[in-house]
Amino acid sequence: MTDEAGLRARKKAKTRRALVEGAMRLFAEKGFEQTTLAEIAASAEVSTRTFFSYFASKEEVVFFDADERLGRTLSMVGHRQEGESVAQLLLRVVEAGATWEDEFASRLAAERFRLVMTVPALQARALHLLFDSQRRVAEALCAAYPDELDPVSAAAAVGAMVGAAKLAAVMSLAKGEPYAEAWTAVRRAAQVVAGGLDALGRPARATA
Repeated sequence: MTDEAGLRARKKAKTRRALVEGAMRLFAEKGFEQTTLAEIAASAEVSTRTFFSYFASKEEVVFFDADERLGRTLSMVGHRQEGESVAQLLLRVVEAGATWEDEFASRLAAERFRLVMTVPALQARALHLLFDSQRRVAEALCAAYPDELDPVSAAAAVGAMVGAAKLAAVMSLAKGEPYAEAWTAVRRAAQVVAGGLDALGRPARATA
């Protein structure tokens, strides 16, 4: 990457971050529905037209890191380590997810949780992202273990792991626990699920 290209990339990243920060601040102050796209753009000192160069909607701003996180997950699943079991791989994905949370995302986590729990449009968006990401990860997992998993078992593995992790995080955050504690809950839930996933790929026992 040339110096000029690097400068453009840094400028775009700075603008994107400013839009997210401004939007989340306005959502907290005014409410999600009451905040306009023009106000979000103005908070980052850009035009509404420029806003649409970064995000398609207010809902997309709230889930600003969803595509990147999914891309990293799919990459990990697609490049599983030699001899790694399904349970080990999914545990490694969960653990890696904690390291993907930078200071910026962590700082906004509590407000994002509040918004998703109280705004119907965001709940619908969150469900869409959840179902789509689980489907894509399950497809990738099935492809990574062609001799061990069929589509149903891959879907069950991903659904169990993601469902347990998400619910553990929700319960922790709903109690007002710090974000770090929520990740501790996620890891515990993932370990519980992993114990059951160890049976995947093993021949079923014959019954008398």
